[in-house]
Order: sequence, then structure tokens, then C-alpha cells
Amino acid sequence: MALDTTVRARIDAELKEDVEKILSEIGISTSQAITMFMKGIKRERGIPFELKIPNEETLQAMSDAEMGINMEEVTLDEMIAEHKRGYGANR
Repeated sequence: MALDTTVRARIDAELKEDVEKILSEIGISTSQAITMFMKGIKRERGIPFELKIPNEETLQAMSDAEMGINMEEVTLDEMIAEHKRGYGANR
């Protein structure tokens, strides 16, 4: 596939910097990430993830998380055990 066109978008500079750091850690460029996103749109014939308006409970949880309140501490071992319990229940 020839790379013969340019996509331009205006975004917040801090967001761009933060995302580029994450992508660098993953080992992909911003262009590669955008290409992956666009291929996902083509494959799914729409946005490749679910878009929803959060309910009140979710909005409150998001607000609490941003403020660092009502945070439950969970160890990795607890998360793995919970995942295994959930996975076993679905079999």
C-alpha cells in the first residue's frame, strides 16, 4: 500500500505529547497508530469501539477517580484470582 496522502488534525499539544510518549513505549509512531485506527474504522464500518454516554454511577466513579477518592486498592494477585473466578463461571 502506497503512503501517498497526508492527514492533518488540530489537537491539544499536551495530549499529543502524552500520547506520543505512550506510543513510543509501545514501539509505534503516531502515523502507525492513526493508520491502525483508520483500518479499524474500515474493518468495522464505523468507530472500532463502543461509544456510550456514561450513566450517573459511571460519571460519579470517573469523578471520584480523578479526585482520588473512594479508591479501592487491589493487588495483582487479587485481580488474577478474580479474573480466574469469573472465567471459570462462564465455562
